[in-house]
Amino acid sequence: MSAETSPQPLISRRVSRRVGSSLLLRRSSRLTLPVLLCCAALLWLSPFIWMLSSAFSESSFSPNMASMLPRFPLTLDNFRQAWQSADWLRLYANTLFFAFGTFLVQLVTITTAGYVFAYHQFRGKQTLFYLLLIQLMIMPVIMMVPNMMILKQIGLLNTLTGTMMPYFASAFGVFLMRQAFLSIPREIEEAALMEGCRWWQVVFRVLIPMSWPAILAFATVSITYHWNEYLWPLMVLNDPDKQVLTVGLVSFAMGAESGGQWGLITAGTLMVCLPLMLAFILFQKQFLKSFGFSGIK
Repeated sequence: MSAETSPQPLISRRVSRRVGSSLLLRRSSRLTLPVLLCCAALLWLSPFIWMLSSAFSESSFSPNMASMLPRFPLTLDNFRQAWQSADWLRLYANTLFFAFGTFLVQLVTITTAGYVFAYHQFRGKQTLFYLLLIQLMIMPVIMMVPNMMILKQIGLLNTLTGTMMPYFASAFGVFLMRQAFLSIPREIEEAALMEGCRWWQVVFRVLIPMSWPAILAFATVSITYHWNEYLWPLMVLNDPDKQVLTVGLVSFAMGAESGGQWGLITAGTLMVCLPLMLAFILFQKQFLKSFGFSGIK
């Protein structure tokens, strides 16, 4: 058989075509996922981009009011007017006290409870732990009226301390710290006790320094949740001098919305979100490492 009529060149051509088509499919599949992720990220960021555009734009009403592109000329007048329309310093102080004060008390309760559930043995331990986890399935709205009645009886209604009290114990935090302590070898705790440490010294000087990723993960969840809490402070706090940022923002936005001042509303919203955004930008790597270490998804 001659070389011209040999089937080998035809087979090699078909193989090369199949290899080329498979390479094209692989390259296209590699490009498809990033493109889809970019589209999803743009869709998720579109409200925030519009908020930035409206906050720095001069006019609230224009044909391009719904556009995500900035409307020139850019200005800071919306932020100046928003700052002058509310007592932001007092609102920030109340919110910082509410969010960080609650977290500091939670840090004591969840670490001590997590230590007990991780290292101590007593009758009914598993049952008590499961009952504690049931709290995660109870909606906070269900407990608002009973909590208000208790605060009224003890004289802490309309106080920031009373607003913080229902959050002093956290089932999620206890579970997280228990899992973090279980990952630490028991021999370290026994060695500390043999050296003369008391149980609270073991917790706060030995176990907590070894569990910083879990604590940082819980701090992110706790502070963010209480910074954005609205309904419970609205029900408990009646004094305007004790209001938090979310309640103050709603009161401020209701007055600005009546005049259609969307630039003013978005500027006030950015002022509320700005501390959390800056904290996430500055400590982004630490946050991601802490969530990856603690197993939170």
